[in-house]
Amino acid sequence: MRLNDYRGSRPQRRPARHARRRYRRSPFLISYWLGPITVIENYLAHVKVATEGLVSELLAFCDKPRSLAEVCAEFPGRQPRELREALQSMERYALLESSPQGTDNRLKGWDSWSPGASFFHFSTKDANYAHGGADDFSGLRKLAAASPLPPRKKARPGAKRVHFARIEARATSEFVQVLEGRRTWREFSKKPMKREQLAELLRLSFGVQGWARIPGVGRLPLKTSPSGGALHPLEAYAAVRRVKGLAEGLYHYDAEGHGLELVRARAGRQELESMLAGQSWFCDAAAVVFVTAVFTRAQWKYGNARAYRVVLAEAGHVCQTFCLSATWLGLAPFCTMAFADSKIEKALRVDGVNESVVYVMGVGTRPGRAATAERLSQVTSRHP
Repeated sequence: MRLNDYRGSRPQRRPARHARRRYRRSPFLISYWLGPITVIENYLAHVKVATEGLVSELLAFCDKPRSLAEVCAEFPGRQPRELREALQSMERYALLESSPQGTDNRLKGWDSWSPGASFFHFSTKDANYAHGGADDFSGLRKLAAASPLPPRKKARPGAKRVHFARIEARATSEFVQVLEGRRTWREFSKKPMKREQLAELLRLSFGVQGWARIPGVGRLPLKTSPSGGALHPLEAYAAVRRVKGLAEGLYHYDAEGHGLELVRARAGRQELESMLAGQSWFCDAAAVVFVTAVFTRAQWKYGNARAYRVVLAEAGHVCQTFCLSATWLGLAPFCTMAFADSKIEKALRVDGVNESVVYVMGVGTRPGRAATAERLSQVTSRHP
């Protein structure tokens, strides 16, 4: 038998001995090969181990809770001491769970989405990010030197072409100006946002606009962005820093009552930088909005792992609505997928299992000088 740390994984604390301890295989295991090495990963615990032989046999046998006596009876050719040490080691490395501890009941809703969606969701949380300034393109230049940018468009040589004429008159409409004016901002003025601006931005992005009633089911909310089954699993939490008429703090947005509920006072710059994986340029925004998904809403109707794709797509819908609405209000929006999941979830007081952060966006007032968004627009042509 071989059971070793792999790629920096850390074993868990040695479990306390218990005369009636029963061992069961963790439901959050994936096995794969890297070259000749067999790897078993507990994607919930972020533990990877290289293993072989007895470990696989024990995992197969412990598909339901097994006592040490049952394990010894199943493997008569092995010494009881060897089997006991193997079981304890496998529990330490999160390959086995043992009663009386048992499985975390919060994870029950993920059963029908496992392993496809649950593996992707939990294994991609709390990633490591490269650090650099907002205007630091040295890493990109290095990458481009080693491997040029992929083609900007798909070419179909010889295909019959139909050319569209540009209708310039429509380009002056407010709707088109908002669409073409959307940029990701990385500099913000110290001037605070108005409370009314934040209220309107949250209402347009997350607020309930109306209701659909299904007899025998209940009321389902209607919002400005589409949602699978009108279940709307997304919630918004605002870290308010510079909003006139609002005290600094972390708030939950009440989408039905159109208001803010205080989660915690204070939302300091240093903490925000840690939450945003070191992206200091976003920390001067007037408000940062953390979007979470309450997965149980989608899991209630959709028992297939593909529904996880739907939840992520909905986060994208809402984010674009947020950024366009902020642009229409004359503000400076941003969005990012680089963030520290667990730190944010702890601050928001959500469990990270049934409710987990999936996107971060924010907004501030525009700076007086030309900002990154404007400078990039000035050096590129709108129609290459």
